[in-house]
Amino acid sequence: MTFCGTLWMLILYMTIFIHSLLIAWGVCYRLTRPHLPQGISGRAKLILVDFVVGYGFALGAFLDKLGICHKYIVLRALYDALPTRKDSKLIRKDLVFDGVPVRVYWPKTSPAGNRRGIIYLHGGAGLIGSIRVYEMVCCSIAHQSDSVVMSVGFRLAPEHPYPVPVLDCLTAAIHFLKNAKEFGVDPSRIAIVGDSSGGTFAAAVCQELVTREDLPRLRAQVLIYPFLQAVDFDLPSYQQNQSVPPLFRKRVVKFGMTYITGKDVNVDRVIKGAHLPPDLREKYKKWISADYIPEEFKARGYALKAPAPFSEELYEKNKRALEAMFSPLLAEDDIIRQLPETFILTCEYDVLRDDGLLYKKRLEDNGVPVIHRHLPDAGHSGLSIFGWGPVEFPSSKECMQHVVQFLKVL
Repeated sequence: MTFCGTLWMLILYMTIFIHSLLIAWGVCYRLTRPHLPQGISGRAKLILVDFVVGYGFALGAFLDKLGICHKYIVLRALYDALPTRKDSKLIRKDLVFDGVPVRVYWPKTSPAGNRRGIIYLHGGAGLIGSIRVYEMVCCSIAHQSDSVVMSVGFRLAPEHPYPVPVLDCLTAAIHFLKNAKEFGVDPSRIAIVGDSSGGTFAAAVCQELVTREDLPRLRAQVLIYPFLQAVDFDLPSYQQNQSVPPLFRKRVVKFGMTYITGKDVNVDRVIKGAHLPPDLREKYKKWISADYIPEEFKARGYALKAPAPFSEELYEKNKRALEAMFSPLLAEDDIIRQLPETFILTCEYDVLRDDGLLYKKRLEDNGVPVIHRHLPDAGHSGLSIFGWGPVEFPSSKECMQHVVQFLKVL
C-alpha cells in the first residue's frame, strides 16, 4: 500500500474510533443524566432528539479543542442538513433589508385587500438556527393564517455577540414596517413572532419600537416559550426542569453567557446568583420572584434558596445581561404599558416556563391584553421541529395551532 493510501486508512480508522467514542459517551450520558418526567409526552422522540443534539455538542467540543472550528458550527451544520420542502401554495423570495438577509413568503391566492404581516424571529439562543431551519414553520404560518411572513436571517454569536443579532432583527423589522404596502401588507396588522430566544428578540424589538412615532405600531407580539430574564435561575421551573431535555438549566445559562460574551465560560456561580449585586436583586424582586408564580406551578416542588455570595468579577463580565434588550422582563413600566396585545405560550416541562408567567403578570399589571396558552405535557422547543415528520413532538402541532388561531383574528 502506498504512503497516501496508508495515511487515508489511518484517518478513516481514527474517524470511526472518535465517532464510536462519542456515540458511546452520548448513550451513557443520555441514559444517566437527563430526567424525563412521567407527564411529558413523546418521551422516545425526546430522547432521540436530545441524543442527536448532545452528539453534535460533543463532536463540536472535540473539533473546537483541536482548533478546527468552534462547536456551534457543527450544530448549525446538523440543523441545516435536515431536509425541507417548499410549499407550492406560497411564493418565496430571498431579499436583503438594510444589510440583513430575510426570506418573505406570500400565499399565491389573491387577497381582497392587504394581508396581515408576520415578522418571524427564529430560536437557537442567538447561536444556532437559520431561515432554512425554520422554513416549514414559516410556510405553515403563512399558509394557515393567510399572512405575508418575513423570516429574519440575523447574524449569530459567538462570531457576532450580543447585541448584534437582536439589532439585526430590529433593522429588518423597521424596514418591513416602513415598506409594508410594497409587500401587500396592511401596516396596521403586523405582528412580531418568535420562539425561545426568538421570543426574547421579539419582546426586545417590540419594546424598542413603542417609542418610534415615525413607524406603524405593531399590532401584536407572540412569544413562544421565551427567555426573558437573567436575574434568577432558581425559579420553580428552573428547579423542577433543570435536567429535562433538550434545554437543561446549565445549558440555558451557558448559551446566554456565550451569546453575550462571545466566549465559553463557567456558569456554575451564575446559576447560583453570584452575578447579581444585592441592591439590584432587591430592586428586581418587584418583578422577578417565585412569589408571583401561581401555586399550581409549584406543585412538583420548589425550595427557596439563598443566592451565592456576590462576585464583582462575574457581575462585570455579565452585567449587560441585565439590559432590557437581553432581559425584556427588566424593562421599566413606562415601556411595558405601551406594548401591544400579547400572546404567550408556555410549556410545563420547560426551564423557561416561569419567565413567560412572570411577563404575563407584568403585562397584565400594566393594562396590556394578554392571551396565555399553557401546554401541560410539553417541554421546550416543540415548534422548532414542526414538520420534521417522525421526530416531530406531539406538542409541535398543538403549538402551531395555538399560534395560528391567535394570528388569524388580528
